[in-house]
Amino acid sequence: MSRKDELIKLIDNNTALLPLVDEMLYLEEQLDYYRTLPKIKVHPNDLSKQKATPAAKLYKEYLQQYINIVKVLQKATGADDLEEESPLRLWMNAHVN
Repeated sequence: MSRKDELIKLIDNNTALLPLVDEMLYLEEQLDYYRTLPKIKVHPNDLSKQKATPAAKLYKEYLQQYINIVKVLQKATGADDLEEESPLRLWMNAHVN
């Protein structure tokens, strides 16, 4: 089963979410590529001078987009409802009218 088939199965073939699946697959490919590139450029004469490369910045941006898509898909499929209520929320519900 391909990654796309796996994701389509998770969203129950919801056609409204298919563009997000395609975007997610694209971002996964890009993140794999950016992971192979150097993230820090070090000055050859002064090792204390370091600078983030464009690949590091792109990786960070793409990762944030990827995380946002995962959150949207979780919410749309109800996967985020499986979590228990936090102890704080349980206490608040028990002690506030």
